[in-house]
Amino acid sequence: MAADFWAGYISGAIGIIIGNPLDVIKVRLQAGHSHADASRAQLSRFEKASSLVRGAAAPILGYGALNAILFVAYNRSLAALDGSVTDPTNPVGVSAYKIWLAGAVGGLASWTISSPTEFIKCRAQLDRRPDVSSWTVAKDIFRTRGWRGLYFGGLITSARDSIGYGFYFWSYELCKRFLTSHDEGSHQAALKILLCGGIAGVVTWGSVFPLDMIKTRLQAQTITDYAPGTESQSLLRSQRQTLNSFQIAKEVYHVEGIKAFYRGLGVCSVRAFIVNAVQWAAYEWLMKSFNHSWDARVTSQEPIAGL
Repeated sequence: MAADFWAGYISGAIGIIIGNPLDVIKVRLQAGHSHADASRAQLSRFEKASSLVRGAAAPILGYGALNAILFVAYNRSLAALDGSVTDPTNPVGVSAYKIWLAGAVGGLASWTISSPTEFIKCRAQLDRRPDVSSWTVAKDIFRTRGWRGLYFGGLITSARDSIGYGFYFWSYELCKRFLTSHDEGSHQAALKILLCGGIAGVVTWGSVFPLDMIKTRLQAQTITDYAPGTESQSLLRSQRQTLNSFQIAKEVYHVEGIKAFYRGLGVCSVRAFIVNAVQWAAYEWLMKSFNHSWDARVTSQEPIAGL
């Protein structure tokens, strides 16, 4: 299979392992529980290391595949938009808007995996029952809503992904071009990738954070309030009115103000910088390793001249 698929898959899984603890905090801040007892319960759960890996199973499995599809779709789209591209990891001379469009296409392509993965992750991270797992949440969604239920909130997730990943690749490439120097050594090149990857992560989340907050609130509606002795109760609160994305945005603005749309952005930015610095470094290193291995194999199979 293509090098960019496996490089994207492995780097995506690495990113989730590193960033999941901060992602748990970000999602809970976005959900905006108003009851004091719920807030105290969340704070007490932060003291347990197990709570900070809550919901990691679905992203580790899903985000690797998501990242693989993202990079493959981006690379193919960029090559289709600009025939001069020979190395997608270094698209010299390609217009910035083409890079943005290719990233947006990659984001849309990855939506088929990101939507159910995000829903399961969000539900697992916000659920207040002890020892709930991603698998438990997935089974509950499937039992209550069927396969289509896994794509609840899919429209706003696709908007977030297409816009966000457009800025993701755009900011990464522009940062690399800005920092390029002729006497760049391997050490400087590695630091540049880490810095540009981190900046790309922060720019991406800054561009779509309000959409992500609305998505979190939308998906959080499907969770019931947990109380001891109700373990067998369905997680879905079918008895309450479910608001759509526009209604949630309107309600949040009137009740909590504009600041609510950016609650958790600080934690998210720290996470985004760390995760994407490592993820881009892993991706570029893996791409070079895979391509070098492939070139060496092809060379070893070439016939000896004169025979």
